[in-house]
Amino acid sequence: MSPQGLFAADHPSPLTRSRPTGLAQAMPTVESLLRADNLWWRGERRYGIPPIRRWAFEPVRRGLLKGLTPAVALRGPRQVGKTTLLNQIIDSFQAEGMDPQRILRIQFDDLPALIAMENPILTLVQWYADNVLGSTLNQAAHEGRGALIFLDEVQNLANWAPQVKHLVDTQPVRAVVTGSSALRIEAGRDSLAGRISTLEMGPLFLREIGEFQHLGSIQPYLPPNGVGPLKDKAWWRELRSYGEKHREFRDKAFEAFSARGAYPMAQAQNDLRWERLADALNETVIKRAIQHDLRRGPRGQKRDEQLLEEVFRLACRYTGQAPAPGLYIQQLTAAMNANIGWSRVHNYLKFLDGTLLLRLIEPLELRLKRRRGAPKIGLCDHALRAAWLQETIPLTPEALEAHPHLADLAGRIAESTVGYFLASITGLEVAHFPQRPSEPEVDYVLTVGEQRIPMEIKYRRRLDHVDTYGLRAFMEKSAYNASFGVLVTLTDEPTPDDPRIVSLPLSTLLLMR
Repeated sequence: MSPQGLFAADHPSPLTRSRPTGLAQAMPTVESLLRADNLWWRGERRYGIPPIRRWAFEPVRRGLLKGLTPAVALRGPRQVGKTTLLNQIIDSFQAEGMDPQRILRIQFDDLPALIAMENPILTLVQWYADNVLGSTLNQAAHEGRGALIFLDEVQNLANWAPQVKHLVDTQPVRAVVTGSSALRIEAGRDSLAGRISTLEMGPLFLREIGEFQHLGSIQPYLPPNGVGPLKDKAWWRELRSYGEKHREFRDKAFEAFSARGAYPMAQAQNDLRWERLADALNETVIKRAIQHDLRRGPRGQKRDEQLLEEVFRLACRYTGQAPAPGLYIQQLTAAMNANIGWSRVHNYLKFLDGTLLLRLIEPLELRLKRRRGAPKIGLCDHALRAAWLQETIPLTPEALEAHPHLADLAGRIAESTVGYFLASITGLEVAHFPQRPSEPEVDYVLTVGEQRIPMEIKYRRRLDHVDTYGLRAFMEKSAYNASFGVLVTLTDEPTPDDPRIVSLPLSTLLLMR
């Protein structure tokens, strides 16, 4: 059966009119790799599947089997466990006795020959139907053997979305797609509207770190069905109480987070020295994203790898802050001895945002049509900063008491942590509020519907009335529609008395999810 046979009978498409270029040369190698990777076809189960399942396991598995859309997209930075999660889902199907011939997994990072092929997804699914299922996908579905297709790290396939769209439009299959580029996955999601649902999985949540450290398990405090509870001041007070209730778990997990960050490789290997871990983070996360995911732009235009590295270095240096364009230009010009404009720098920041290594949190403008001000930087994990800059900053109260000269930097890292954490919550709008001539700065403003929640991060032990000035000034402007504010602190110790302000430590905030 030709590649046209599976898809073109009733739905002819330009995608299937010609056989992919290079197929004859590439297919023997590709077939060998596919058979080796899909070891369940020969009755084997993958060795060494981690027992700890990340939060996205059940949503992705449920979406794959009976979601409202035929495809699920899981996006996130490199090395956060996307591939592991797919292997865990496949292993769970095997444990339940599912026919292993129903499962096709393609790891595109391991098959570079596919990048140059035309329509590799359609071609390989056709090969799978012919050589593994032994029937058309349609016939297999009629027989209760509907195919489950796992497409891992598709972001470097130029036309992955049209192929997936054509596949799910014409065949009764269910699919999971993963990728390390938010920009490319989001672009694909737009063209797959109504056919794909998207989940984002970043580094470990604090409660997941607790599981990796064998502290037990607790439930996330924010329910998975929306951000509505955030509008209720009582909910934030209850979150504070939740943190106090689980104080021992919270504090030990936060200590592990402070020491090693939130990447699974860091928390799963406690015996790994920091120097080796830092090298691994630099090579497999940062440089892999810069050298692989971002190396080429539209129409094959090559990006400046050195400039990307320097921009990321500045993002690490000024994490939790909103550096002015002139500061970027001044420091990059000095570092690279070249004339570099802000437009190019801003584009490179957006590329890095697209890898999900960082978040650019834009300023909130309520009165002006035109946005003004630079974006604030939130890194996905402070361990990346420590690895790239070779500078470790502790975050626990005890460590900062022993190293008080690091308190200001710890505060910036705490602000960055909060920004990335909040910006990753689906349905929640997050902005920062720059200082204005008549108004003080507010670190973050959360918007839920018509309601706004100002949030300040004051990461030190002793606080006074002055520390809540920004929150109070924002709440007192009726046009901003903010009935209460949130103060994120270092410890559980009491904060200035204002009934409109709920205070809670960073470690408790991170138990929200």
